[in-house]
Amino acid sequence: MMEKSSLLQIKRDIETCVGQKIQLKANKGRKKAFIREGIVENTYPSIFVVKFENDYEATRRVSYSYTDILTKAVEITVCESNRKIQVS
Repeated sequence: MMEKSSLLQIKRDIETCVGQKIQLKANKGRKKAFIREGIVENTYPSIFVVKFENDYEATRRVSYSYTDILTKAVEITVCESNRKIQVS
């Protein structure tokens, strides 16, 4: 039951960040990490969507699950307040 309440807390934290700029660090395995700044575009019951823009004016939308944050495969830091979204 602890996991379910943790997932709900993570979901609520991310819902407060919709429209805000974040820094996202995703582990890609074998000591490789993907670090980018983007905007939390939307949240859904099982996933959230982050919009990334690059130098070539191309927009890329990537979805992550709340479980990714719970398992620490993804780390999110809100740029304005320098607050990390993590399991409490």
